[in-house]
Amino acid sequence: MKPMVAEDIVGRDFNIRVLGLNFHRVIFPVSFSIILLLVLLALSNPVVFGETLEGIKGWILKNFDWFIIIMGNLAVLFCAGLALSPLGRVRLGGRDAKPEFSTLSWFSMMFAAGMGVGLLYWGVAEPVAQYTAWWKTPLNVAASTPEAAHAAMGATLYHWGFHPWAIYLTSALVVGYFSYNKGLPLSLSSGLQPLLGRGHRGLPGQMVDVFTVVLSIFGLATSLGLGAMQATAGIAHVLGTPNTFAFQLLFIVAVTGLAAFSLWRGLDAGVKVLSNINMLLALVLFLLVAVGIGGMAFFSNTLSAAVDYGQMFLPLSNWIDRPDQDWFQGWTVFYWAWWCTWGPLVGIFVARVSKGRTLRQMVGMVMLAPTVVTLLWFSAFGGGAIAQVIDGSGALAAGLSDVNMAIFQFLEMLPLAGIGSLLVVALLVFFMVTSVDSGALVIDNLSAGGDPDTQPGQRVLWLVMIALVTVTLFVIGGDTALKGIQAGAVAMGLPFMGLMLLLMIGLVKGLIEDCRS
Repeated sequence: MKPMVAEDIVGRDFNIRVLGLNFHRVIFPVSFSIILLLVLLALSNPVVFGETLEGIKGWILKNFDWFIIIMGNLAVLFCAGLALSPLGRVRLGGRDAKPEFSTLSWFSMMFAAGMGVGLLYWGVAEPVAQYTAWWKTPLNVAASTPEAAHAAMGATLYHWGFHPWAIYLTSALVVGYFSYNKGLPLSLSSGLQPLLGRGHRGLPGQMVDVFTVVLSIFGLATSLGLGAMQATAGIAHVLGTPNTFAFQLLFIVAVTGLAAFSLWRGLDAGVKVLSNINMLLALVLFLLVAVGIGGMAFFSNTLSAAVDYGQMFLPLSNWIDRPDQDWFQGWTVFYWAWWCTWGPLVGIFVARVSKGRTLRQMVGMVMLAPTVVTLLWFSAFGGGAIAQVIDGSGALAAGLSDVNMAIFQFLEMLPLAGIGSLLVVALLVFFMVTSVDSGALVIDNLSAGGDPDTQPGQRVLWLVMIALVTVTLFVIGGDTALKGIQAGAVAMGLPFMGLMLLLMIGLVKGLIEDCRS
């Protein structure tokens, strides 16, 4: 029997086609209305709006920390279990499917979409923060001690290692399998098919996709806005220009323009090329830092950090009677909820570029490989930064005063500091462009009911909407409105975790049924 393709599901009964644009008749208008309503609420009184959502976020992180941590742990076990089981041999697109992208391009696109900017921003800042008790310390170890240095590296790797990528990967496995192997739309709602039958195309599935669009829009908008403030601070530091409000808006416009050009060119000629450039520049910056801190120091940091990660893994995965409750909720639980705001976005994008790969290959490339890269990155940047604090050299010796400037302060104490800082600025721009690109691509797919073959202009339209939401909040509400929207997006991490559990069950059920048939 010929498998269904997306066009069989996304038909005339579900979509509206106007002026060459292709929108789902429910998902698009409902998503747009909710986005518009939330933006208007944010702008009507940014302070009250922000405080309200911060209160909701705090209540969720405090009262459902156990569930959020359990689901993060379960995602790691779920992905590892699939890879080790016979089900890991299942190939996206069927037994004879071939990969569309080389392994290097595949990894570059996935990594740039999922974590690139974060490693630049927190690569120095988080290890120093954990070591100096900028906001508490993991497991309440005494700050600025040898024990704190090991705890800082172990906790940082815990936050950036297996868990976030497992959250992304769960979405990617679900979407990729049901889209390429079952002929369903490229959306999270397709993962409900084994549980709901044809009902996944009805109201429940449509609401899942609406939720995904809203979550992704606000996750991207806050990241673009707050990222602009961080990036322009670095640019002003490197070039000596004033970091004005107008400069920040200009940066958002420039990123949007570059992203539109890349998105118009498509995955192969646009997003893939930019992602490969990202990885090349990141490699040059990494080598510059690894050599700058000394080869033996880097090697020692890497071995020590790997051990620290292993030793801290189980204690930090525990949620019962934590002695460091404030740190636990303020760091780990917040991180897991924030990864969820990017979970569907990155997951669907990873699925989009992973056709032809087995589930086992996806676990290896999407969860294991980034963790190794993260280990090397933090060993160079974080380990080197902690060494500067211990030695009392440079601005970091006084602790973490400005998170935006931490990486630049660190580079000032290394050889070729100017080149390193310029590389950071370039990477901030390119990583933000690829993140927004992949996000707009995913949101466009979802708003079209999972149809992956929309026109380039339609993808750019969503990119412009993301930029408009960002600029509107930025101009009228400032970082107060942006952080309020961010708090709302983090609060949405809880229902996403519940959805993720259903998707895991649906995927296993679908895979087992296929193996029996």
